Amino acid sequence: MAAIANLPSLPLRTGGLLSAAISEENSCARQLRGGAWAGSNLVASSSSSVSIASSSSLSLVARFGGEVRGRGSFFRGDQTVLFMIHRLVCACNGGGQRQGTVCYASDRDVENAGYQMNGDPQRIEEQPYGIPDKKVPERWDVVGLGQAMVDISASVGDDFVERLGLVKGTRKVVNHEESWKVLRDIDGRDYKVSAGGSLSNTLVALARLGMASSKNSAQNVAMTGSVGSDHLGDFYRTKLLRANVHFLSQPVVEGTTGTVIVLTTPDAQRTMLSYQGMSSIVNFDTVLASAIAKSRVLVVEGYLWEISQTIDAIAQACEAACQQGVLVALTASDVSCVTRHRQQFLDVMCKSTDILFANADEARALCGFGENSTPEQAAKHLNQFCPLVSVTDGARGSYIGLRGELVFIPPAPCVPVDTCGAGDAYAAGVLYGLLRGIPDVKGMGDLAARVAAIVVGQQGTRLKEEAAVELAESVNSLSDLLDTRLMELMGMKDQVQPKKISSV
Repeated sequence: MAAIANLPSLPLRTGGLLSAAISEENSCARQLRGGAWAGSNLVASSSSSVSIASSSSLSLVARFGGEVRGRGSFFRGDQTVLFMIHRLVCACNGGGQRQGTVCYASDRDVENAGYQMNGDPQRIEEQPYGIPDKKVPERWDVVGLGQAMVDISASVGDDFVERLGLVKGTRKVVNHEESWKVLRDIDGRDYKVSAGGSLSNTLVALARLGMASSKNSAQNVAMTGSVGSDHLGDFYRTKLLRANVHFLSQPVVEGTTGTVIVLTTPDAQRTMLSYQGMSSIVNFDTVLASAIAKSRVLVVEGYLWEISQTIDAIAQACEAACQQGVLVALTASDVSCVTRHRQQFLDVMCKSTDILFANADEARALCGFGENSTPEQAAKHLNQFCPLVSVTDGARGSYIGLRGELVFIPPAPCVPVDTCGAGDAYAAGVLYGLLRGIPDVKGMGDLAARVAAIVVGQQGTRLKEEAAVELAESVNSLSDLLDTRLMELMGMKDQVQPKKISSV
């Protein structure tokens, strides 16, 4: 740390999503040319600026604190953001920035920062950061209630997951310090930063499918949840809005946005570490109540059950939706979450849920079935209590039950790259088929399977715009059936009475 006193402090500005000043007047900077900062560290302290210095280990030391304002936004010393600044400064240095130059980074630069460190760093150009100005629709086709999290995704080996003491394929809730430790461990690897979360994956795919449809107007999609008033929160809301998903909730002042670290192994399995941040604050407030009243479908993310204080808000939101004739869709989200909160899931499912999305393990857990039971058995059982049930079983296909009629949906062909987001994409396909009036369950399921296959065959959890165009064009839009289809499903509420779910 003594080396810092001998170097000039350079100002940190927030011209883009992230920004950092660089200096070439010290030995560390000379060592860093060509992206040689991989493996260096960032340390927060109380100084009001960023300084770059060399230490005995030639590591990078960044010192800053408080907040630095610029262009209507402000930057805080969040360790996750520090990690990303480190990578972006590497890219900027490799791109030939001169002494004292401020390095600007757009949201796209942040997403791809990890890919810029492999011998050919890209220059990061200035792009002013701001939330796009879009008119808020009077009514919504779909409103989602869920966790707003920024995803940091990296490809790792099985040994990396084992070294962290994690069970591959599971999701673990961690604190800020644990999250930072893992971020340091993935330093030097390829990674991607995106506005993530299970629910937002579904909503973005749904919005893109709606925008791509040439015969129908775009679907109005919105989300409610909680982000902090930090740059990651701005990043999250901006990314959603650019995908035509409106984030309705106001950011929590002085709050920190939640993050999810997604570790993908060569077998395409993903292990997730979730730092909740402000995403744990979910209230049934006037914003949510108003959005529900103006919506056709409310989608509730199952991960919310991990947060005990949100359960009352979920129940209130679902009850309000039912009273106003709004369809309620529930995602089971995670088998361990279902196991821990099974009774709360069942209470909401039996009282107010019209559509249930679950994978085979989650469906078995909801039923209380053992491992020897089949996804088909679980889907049939759950369909007694919920009008429309979707149970996915990976490469083995899926089942959709509608009013007791169970249909097997074969998987769409693909070469798996990353299974993260497959279930979210499948749910988007079902909702899109429902909203567009696809008249048969098989057609709806086949579309959902195709959406999921595209996401599984790519790196990243979001359905890309070009893929959405191709999918939407393949659908014979039957808009005249839309209201009939929705009303048919709504009418099933009266036919399905809450019952006690028993196990085998």
